[in-house]
Amino acid sequence: METLISQLKERIQRLPEKMALGLSDEILDKLYSVYPFNRFEYVVSHLIAEKAITLDEYLKVRNTYLNRNKYLYLFEITAPRTFGETWAQRHLNEIVPELEHPTHETDSSYSGQYDFWYDGIKIEVKASRAVERKSGDPLILKALASDSKKGFDMNFQQIKPACCDVFVWIGVWRDVIRYWVLSRDEVVNDKFFSKGQHRGNEGEGQLWIKETNIDHFRQYEVKVNEILKKIKEKYHALN
Repeated sequence: METLISQLKERIQRLPEKMALGLSDEILDKLYSVYPFNRFEYVVSHLIAEKAITLDEYLKVRNTYLNRNKYLYLFEITAPRTFGETWAQRHLNEIVPELEHPTHETDSSYSGQYDFWYDGIKIEVKASRAVERKSGDPLILKALASDSKKGFDMNFQQIKPACCDVFVWIGVWRDVIRYWVLSRDEVVNDKFFSKGQHRGNEGEGQLWIKETNIDHFRQYEVKVNEILKKIKEKYHALN
């Protein structure tokens, strides 16, 4: 977003003074917006009308913005359960279709403790989004790109190592999605794992990934085509 704002401001400065004043932050902040008509649509339409930007230049700005923000739509999901469970599970199953949804036929003791089953391996999925720490803005405005220098929080909650064999964590930035695969023992023994997320909930904890500790988790990071292989490796290392 910062890059887009900078690009538009640079174009606004090329306008005659009277027109530029009409597109000042003070004016735009008072602009009444209803989706899909907002301050950016308002600015771009004026820039094109005044020939401060050509249609081809606008399309280039648009395409580069979309490339920088290909996963920004995931920050529009405001319900944590919808993102952390519904989207995350569907996404993982799309990229690793070999994973099965557990049933009593595959596991007679199954009662919703974990998300996926593969050849006897119990797999739990957790997902979180990188958002600016010191910001009270809505989620979509706090969303960060992977190269941002701002401090961020990424919280993986309700982690129950006793209920599964392997964890797959999904981290979402505006421009990339990253994956980590850890065995239950690696989670339990990790120095950043905080046990006892809620009072009285034994065996449940949480873990925060931040700019200060993300390098620690590089050892668990995998590419998309390596996820299933790493799940099997982590499981066999337990036995």
